[in-house]
Amino acid sequence: MRSSFIIIAAFVVGVAAAWCELLPTWLTDGSVAMWVLYALMLQVGIGIGSDPRLKEILLSLSPRLLILPFATIVGTLVASAAVSLLISRWSVAEVMAAGSGMGYYSLSSILITQLKEPMVGAVVAAELGTVALVANILREMLTLTLAPLMVRYFSPVAPICSGGATTMDVTLPVITQYAGREWVFVAIVHGVVVDFSVPFLVSLFCAL
Repeated sequence: MRSSFIIIAAFVVGVAAAWCELLPTWLTDGSVAMWVLYALMLQVGIGIGSDPRLKEILLSLSPRLLILPFATIVGTLVASAAVSLLISRWSVAEVMAAGSGMGYYSLSSILITQLKEPMVGAVVAAELGTVALVANILREMLTLTLAPLMVRYFSPVAPICSGGATTMDVTLPVITQYAGREWVFVAIVHGVVVDFSVPFLVSLFCAL
C-alpha cells in the first residue's frame, strides 16, 4: 500500500510542478512521456524474463489454469462496460480502456494518455489517463485491505481475481497469508497472464 501512496504523491507533485510552470519545456514534451513508456515496457519485460519461476510457470500452464485469468479479464471488461453506462463523460470503449489496466496503474495510465492524445487532445487524454491511474490504484488498495474479507465471505479465488495483474507481485503476500500457500502458484500464473493482456487490451479499446 505504501507504494501506491508514493505513486499518488509523485503524481500530485508532477501536476503541481507543471501547473506552476516550474518544469523546463523539454520535460513537458509528449515525446518524453513516450520514451518513459518504452523504458517501462522494457523494465516489465526484463522483470518477467529474469524471474526464476518463469520457466516453471510456462511449463506448468494448462487450459484449466488459464480459466481464472480469463474469468478475471472478462469480468473486468463486463463490469467496466456496465459502469460506463452511468458515466456520460466517457465512451464505453474509453471506460473499458481504463478498466483494462487490471490494477497495473503505471503502465495503463501512461499508455492511455499517449494513445488517446492524437484523437482527443492532450488535456482530455490526460484526464482519462488520470481516471485509469486512480481506478487501478484503488483496485490494488482494495485487494490489499479487503483480502481477508474476500476469502472469508466468498472464496480464496476472490482476492486473486480482484488483484488482477498485481497477484504476481504486490498483492501476492496478502493472498498467501489469507488464501493459503496452496494458492501461491495459481496467483503467480494469474498475474503473469493478466499482466500480458494489459498493453494489448488498453491499445485495443483506445483505438475504438
